[in-house]
Amino acid sequence: MAVARLDTERRERTGVPEVVFAAAKTLEQNLALIGELHARTGFALATRIPVEQRSPLAAAFPAAELEPFSGALRLGRLPRSGARVAVVCAGTSDLPVGEEAAFVLDALGHEAVRAADVGVAGIHRLFDVLGDVSACGAVIVVAGMEGALPSVVAGLVQAPVIAVPTSVGYGAAFEGIAALLGMLNACAPGIGVVNIDNGFGAAALAHKIVTRSAA
Repeated sequence: MAVARLDTERRERTGVPEVVFAAAKTLEQNLALIGELHARTGFALATRIPVEQRSPLAAAFPAAELEPFSGALRLGRLPRSGARVAVVCAGTSDLPVGEEAAFVLDALGHEAVRAADVGVAGIHRLFDVLGDVSACGAVIVVAGMEGALPSVVAGLVQAPVIAVPTSVGYGAAFEGIAALLGMLNACAPGIGVVNIDNGFGAAALAHKIVTRSAA
């Protein structure tokens, strides 16, 4: 029985290519799916690769690039768009989600402009990078705890802001639910919110925004 039916026409249909979600799949399944996707399209991207599978997959695909924080892997790269998307992380603990977003953006052909550890506990740090962030076509803001940073950023930039709550925080953070609710209740307009820890989803939305803007 086939374990998956790869949608190799998804990029032409939706603008975002088929991507392998590697979590909960065996090493053999991920090897087969990544290999077939690359053979059929010349491009393969996998996210959330389990830790124990990362070295075997990297060894199986010597030309691949592996992102160590989030466990994303890519073979090939789509044409460069010239678009710039900011990835703003509130704290260092949010970096795995932020780096997933940045890695996917780069794989999809865009420049990821990173700004890390600029959360509201030391908001002056945000102003040091605000010029670069403001010049981007979209801004992904990754934050845990109370999830306040997207509201601040959306009040300072013209670009659409994509908020990503993370599961970082103490008990009352409820594994990201507090941040998610805070972002959904943000008073600053122009914010879209994706699911908890969903760096890939944020990158896909930013990709659609900057691609359509350039059309």
